[in-house]
Amino acid sequence: MNPATTDEAMLEVAIEQMKIGLAEGGIPVGGAIFRQDGTLLGAGRNRLVQNGDPSMHGETDAFRAAGRQPRYTDLILVTTLAPCRYCSGLISQFRFKKVIVGDSVNAQGGIDWLRAQGIDIVDLKSPECIRITGEFQKRRPDLWNECIGDG
Repeated sequence: MNPATTDEAMLEVAIEQMKIGLAEGGIPVGGAIFRQDGTLLGAGRNRLVQNGDPSMHGETDAFRAAGRQPRYTDLILVTTLAPCRYCSGLISQFRFKKVIVGDSVNAQGGIDWLRAQGIDIVDLKSPECIRITGEFQKRRPDLWNECIGDG
């Protein structure tokens, strides 16, 4: 597999996971973790519905898929949606170097808090991520609210 050499190429991996999750009947949030050279370490998606696991967000699934790492401070976490407080805590705890976000329109998550900690946040404002998430929020507010803890 060729390394992803741009932020947009890394986001495409997370978008692919987002679409898989949606096709499985789940909440469309995808994530991926890369090395600085673009090597993919792990990718995942929100699996609240599929696994019955409210802790399995796109970011946490990617984190688990990446496996044990000697350090995280030089890694890039990519997510189709601004990370929630829960996932922001994971990013902060392991001190990821950079977070690439596809959509901060439909949810702001903890990106301001992460920026204040010195984590590089790149918000790509992906029209595709914004559209898919916005449509899902309107179509399935019950699942959306359950995922964000407002269920």
